[in-house]
Amino acid sequence: MTIVFVHGVPVTAAVWTPLLDELSKVNHDDVVRLSPPGFGAVLPANFGATIDDYRNWLVDELSQFDAPVDLVGHDWGGGHVLAVAMARPDLLRSWVSDTIGGFEPDFIWHPLAQIWQTPGDGERSIEATFAGDADQRAARMVEWGIPEPTAGEVALGQGAEMGNAILALYRSAVQPTLSERGRNLPAAAARPGLVPIPTRDFLVGSVASRHRAAERAGARAVELDGLGHWWMLQDPARAAHMLSEFWNSL
Repeated sequence: MTIVFVHGVPVTAAVWTPLLDELSKVNHDDVVRLSPPGFGAVLPANFGATIDDYRNWLVDELSQFDAPVDLVGHDWGGGHVLAVAMARPDLLRSWVSDTIGGFEPDFIWHPLAQIWQTPGDGERSIEATFAGDADQRAARMVEWGIPEPTAGEVALGQGAEMGNAILALYRSAVQPTLSERGRNLPAAAARPGLVPIPTRDFLVGSVASRHRAAERAGARAVELDGLGHWWMLQDPARAAHMLSEFWNSL
């Protein structure tokens, strides 16, 4: 079986390395990391970087595999995973997403996302976020909760191209865009799903809303008490155990 990992904003596939190191001790399936355009992969000139563009990109990528995959997404990667789970479950054996709360009717974007969604303010914020050299950007990522050495690896892939993709993506998802798409969340129940719920992650809706969304999607919810948005970096061994237990149950 092939396991596919998709990351989010504003990072690269380096965020998966500690978790994959742990998984390699207990899991021998093929592992693939897919980098969304602009986030560690080239952003084509004709790529709009909207929600639909990333869903279509991921569908195209998964269509190249010989068999359905186990798909795992974090942050916006989790959003892309759910978009595929709702539209093309035939491409999946199972799915994992930690951002399902964004599809609940009461979801409100966090303050930084709202800045990125605001013309002018968003451009200034992105410029400040990616300013300086790689060491300065790495220090900024550490402040955001990404530990070294991952922060340094992520910083190498950051720049104007990623900034443009961030602005386009967030501006394509101004509410009620996500909540309206969330009406189709029950379609994701066509394949087994897992929703990690790090209890200290305050960017993706309340713990209660994530449980509600998981139930609507027919998914198993697992609370990761004390962990935050970068749960796979904070406790990769615990994350690997959670994922392995889920896959072994299928």
